[in-house]
Amino acid sequence: MRRDSGLPIAGVITCDLPARFCEAKLATLLRLMLQTDELRRIRIWLAVFMAGLILSGLTAFPLRTEIGWLNSLVYSGWFRPVAESTGLSGWIERVHEGIDVTDARYPFLAYGTDWLAFAHLVLAVLFVGPYVDPVRNKWVIQFGFIACGGVIPLALIAGHARQIPVGWRLIDCSFGVFGAIPLLLCWRAIRQLEQQQAARTIVCAE
Repeated sequence: MRRDSGLPIAGVITCDLPARFCEAKLATLLRLMLQTDELRRIRIWLAVFMAGLILSGLTAFPLRTEIGWLNSLVYSGWFRPVAESTGLSGWIERVHEGIDVTDARYPFLAYGTDWLAFAHLVLAVLFVGPYVDPVRNKWVIQFGFIACGGVIPLALIAGHARQIPVGWRLIDCSFGVFGAIPLLLCWRAIRQLEQQQAARTIVCAE
């Protein structure tokens, strides 16, 4: 005769409480796991976006050194024919000359790009808010969308006024497009996180 020891069988979740209460607890646990996944996804994409802002800011400080490296690159090795056929070498050389002359004779003009670099770093700090609490600070993501959208008309209009080549203006526009992608993924994850939190609140109220 089989003796019932009253112990739970290994691998099987048992609950001595009412079935409805157990189901509610399991549903809550599942929602918490989903919320953790969504929060992790949001933070990964925000970290990518913030890293891009920080990198853009830091590289805006040593412009003279960087353009010197780039000018040497377009005239070396296999890249030279490509740069010459596309007109890239001529444009990089002109930019290098312009930065070289202004930095030597009018170094205070670089103070403007220093503030540009600082602005990128400050914007990266702004996104710490949604990184910590994405639902409460989702307005920062909306702000990011507006900023990314503003990149395109600025690059096209101001780029034309400043005699920037069309190809380079399109490259600048791409920063707004590619910057909006991680923000869009964050926004979708935040909406799902909101729905899960609302469902959890209803369950707790019951």
